[in-house]
Amino acid sequence: MSAAALMLLAWMIECLLGWPDWIYARIRHPVVWFGALVSVFDTTLNKETWSHRSRYVAGSVATIILFAGATAIAVGVARLLPGDWWGVALEALIAASLVASRSLYTHVAAVAAPMAKNDLARARRAVARIVGRDPDQLDEAGVARAGLESLAENASDGVIAPLFWGAVFGLPGLAAYKAINTLDSMIGHKNDRYAAFGGFAARLDDFANWIPARLTGSLIAAASLTRSSFNVMLRDARHHRSPNAGWPEAAMAGGLGVRLSGPRRYSDHISEEPWLNKDARDPDAADITAGLAIYRRAMILAACILAFIAVAHAI
Repeated sequence: MSAAALMLLAWMIECLLGWPDWIYARIRHPVVWFGALVSVFDTTLNKETWSHRSRYVAGSVATIILFAGATAIAVGVARLLPGDWWGVALEALIAASLVASRSLYTHVAAVAAPMAKNDLARARRAVARIVGRDPDQLDEAGVARAGLESLAENASDGVIAPLFWGAVFGLPGLAAYKAINTLDSMIGHKNDRYAAFGGFAARLDDFANWIPARLTGSLIAAASLTRSSFNVMLRDARHHRSPNAGWPEAAMAGGLGVRLSGPRRYSDHISEEPWLNKDARDPDAADITAGLAIYRRAMILAACILAFIAVAHAI
């Protein structure tokens, strides 16, 4: 079976089953296991008394070790599994655990539901599970923006990027990407503690997401069925603080005709971010529902592309 076909099978399993709560309660999740290892390296090597250069070197070494370790394990698993149907099924099950399309939809839908009932307090609690900003400071538009930005960005980080690298390199590519992305989410922050230690991990994540982010933005723009989505993406994506997240977010902003990003408050500071599609209106509850519809269509388009690649490889 080709890598593209394996990713398509894994994605189908993930869409149908996700990562069930009863499994999580018993064994947690592969990303949680990896995150625990990252925490060990962080605690051991990220010493505040060390110089900036020493912390950067230590973080780079930790990143390389963890990245190489995750990749090596995936290579070993892929080679040890038999090539018959149950070996393929097991490999697809493992790969499915590293894709997050179902959980992303569920988490954002959990924000849309109370928003539709004007229950701002519950919507704030739901959005706090998927973003880092202070939920108590968010009005209705702020909650809607946070939900839509998370939906767009994680469509790339949690779905398209792992599938892209999996389609290129199989299970090892998928595992390698998830290792990089987890490292970035844990230590790739631009603050006093992680600017040096996580600097290499952040740059590696930027590289790994360069193509997938632009692909995701194009899928969202195509799924929005509006020319303005492409126009806003091409015009505003480069203004985002991230070299990659701006592409899917700007495409979503243009597709819905709303403005996203902009200043946001975190627990310890206010981040002055530029607007995407700044002259448009603020989003509301209906826009989250519309954004979820765009997300579904974009994922269907991605599945069709993956299926085409799999069939072309088989011919």
